Amino acid sequence: MNSPTPEQIETLIRAALDVRNNAYAPFSDFLVGAAVLDEQGRVFAGVNVENSSYGLTICAERSAAVTAISSGSKSIVATAVATDPVANPCGACRQFLYEFGPDMAIFLVNATTKELVTHTTLGVLLPGGFRLDR
Repeated sequence: MNSPTPEQIETLIRAALDVRNNAYAPFSDFLVGAAVLDEQGRVFAGVNVENSSYGLTICAERSAAVTAISSGSKSIVATAVATDPVANPCGACRQFLYEFGPDMAIFLVNATTKELVTHTTLGVLLPGGFRLDR
């Protein structure tokens, strides 16, 4: 699978929006929902989960990616992130996602208006990302 279809993009965005309210963010109140599309066309969602020990917080993008890989996915074609205000994936998430799809599409959605605000690629957000040859 190369590029997601319009229908897959819509499903991906809807999944990120739908899961966002499950986020556990008692410290920042910054709710994030994310969804990833794998090479088989399957969608997996995740949320940010904050922790009293801040360094143990898990971002939504990594949560979704881990769910996908745990379910047998080998690569990720696209990721949608739903926040308000709209925000790019953090640096750690960019590098983590790079392992599974260095050229994946990234869709940033305003969680309040449900509007797609930005469509970019991981390569643009993380030029020269690190990945060992496999």
